[in-house]
Formats: sequence, structure tokens, C-alpha cells
Amino acid sequence: MPQEALLTMIIQAIIVVVVVLSSFAYLTLLERQLIGRFQARRGPNRAGPFGLMQPLADLGKLTFKEDFVPEGANATIFRLSPLICVIAAVATLSVIPFGGVHEIGGHTITMYGADLSVGVLFVFAMSSLGFYGLILGGWASGNKYSLLGAARSAAQLVSYEVAMGLSIVGVVMISQSLSLVDIANDQAAHIWYIVYQPIGFIIFMIAAFAETNRTPFDLGEAESELIAGYNLEYGSVKFAMFFLAEYTNMIIVSAIAATLFLGGPDGPFLPGFIWLGIKIAVLLFVFIWVRATVPRLRYDRLMKFGWKVLLPVATANLLLTAVIVGLGFAN
Repeated sequence: MPQEALLTMIIQAIIVVVVVLSSFAYLTLLERQLIGRFQARRGPNRAGPFGLMQPLADLGKLTFKEDFVPEGANATIFRLSPLICVIAAVATLSVIPFGGVHEIGGHTITMYGADLSVGVLFVFAMSSLGFYGLILGGWASGNKYSLLGAARSAAQLVSYEVAMGLSIVGVVMISQSLSLVDIANDQAAHIWYIVYQPIGFIIFMIAAFAETNRTPFDLGEAESELIAGYNLEYGSVKFAMFFLAEYTNMIIVSAIAATLFLGGPDGPFLPGFIWLGIKIAVLLFVFIWVRATVPRLRYDRLMKFGWKVLLPVATANLLLTAVIVGLGFAN
């Protein structure tokens, strides 16, 4: 690879990672402010104007807290688990198309890290790897509540990733490609896939709540039952890394939903990355809104919903999509 192309790729990667990690910090502030409004109270407003310095205050608090390894824990895996979650989350950014190809100063700039021919499979691989961090963290803590939270997370992953996979297969059948770039380009040339796949989009979003351990599917943490679940024994920077991974995954799963069903960066007048940012922001608002209004499911109902409702509906949607594609009605 030419040195100039390598330098361009490194700069792109740094920009994307910095933007997403900065978004994570202020997404926590936005969530607290919105939930405060939903519940008719004020969110954080003391640190800086309009509370804008609150994420920095939270970062400082977590950074200077005591960092320890509990007695009876597997120290090596205990320390590695949060890092696995963060790496898996950040790695997924490499295949998300934030825009098309542009010529700037005689240089060809692509608004994505890599156009993998198996981009959809890469996304699933990284999301599964992130769950290993949660499971290993709960097991390595040497705490029964953490272990139970890890076991719940593992069962939740198995239950809802199947339905999520089936919801995406319909998109793959229509686009005839596993590349996220090809899927976004095909929607820009024809029509957004949510028109063909409204049920698939709903299934994907429901499964996304479970994949990101968000309310009403946050059974791996469940403060009222497991205190904090898999991250109970974590503090300081390691707890912040779990927190970082969760909110980064929210941003990423919103970006993937926007790419698969809402045309990705496609939109009139404005640059593609702005359109993608708007779509991600709307989906993140839905994540926060649901947390503020929907109660946590009981664990047995979580499992029944995944296997007895979501999976059959996803399978029926896939069969219907196969018929539509076979008859040539899609594209």
C-alpha cells in the first residue's frame, strides 16, 4: 500500500474514533437531560453552561476512583474483559459507510474504513465478541451476582441474535450483497429498504435493545435484582470502559439500522455524513425514550418473547421476502 494511502486511512480512522467517542460522552448527557424532561424534572445542569461539562466531570470522577481487583477474582481476565468490549465496539466502525467517495485536493477520500465483501458478517462477529467481554467479566469477578448477570447476558445473546440475523437476511436477499457499502448504494439508487422490510426493521430494533443490554432488556445488569450484574465488581477506568462500550454500541447499532433500512448516508441537499448523523440521532432518541417509559421485562417473559414471538415473526418475514424477491417485486 502506498505511504500516502496508508496515511489517509490512519487519519480517517482517528477522526472516526474521536468523533464516536466524543459522541459517547455527550450521549450520556443527552440521555440524562431527556429522561429528566420525560419525568418532569431537570437533568444535570450544574457543571458548565447547560450542564455541558458534566461528561468531563463524570470522566474525572471515574478516573480518580480506586481501581482494585476483588479477592477471588481471575485478575488477568478481570482486567481484559472491559478492553474486549471496547475493541469489539470500535472495530465495527470500520465497515460503516458514512458517505460516498470524494476527491479532495487530488486525493480520493472514502467515507468508510473498509468495504468488506462480508461486512454484515463482520458486524455480527464483532457484536458476539463484545458479549464475550461481558460474560468473561461476570465470571472472572468471583461474585455470584456478577456470574448470574453474565449467564443472563449469554442466554439473551443466543435468544435475540437469531432473530436479528433473520431480519438482516431479508435485506441481503434484496441487495444481493453482504457489503454495507453496496447495501447503502443500492438504496440510494432505488428505494430505502424499510419500504420492503418494515417488519424486519421493527424486529431488528427490538433485537438491538437486547443486544445492547438496554431497557427493557437490561436483565444482565438488573439493579433491582442483581445490584449491577456483570459489572458489579468493576470501578474506576474499567467500569468506564464497560460504560463506553455500551453507549458506543448504541451508536453503532443505530448506524447499522440506518445503513440497512434507512438508506445510510442517502438524502437530499445535505452531505451524506450529516444525513447519517440525523438518522442515528433519531434512533438514539428512541433508545432513550424507551428507557424512560418502558419497564424491565421479567426474565422468563424475555425468553418467551424472543423464542415464541420474535423468532417466528422473523422467520415468516424472511419467507415472505423470499417470495417477493423470487417474483421480482423488489428492485
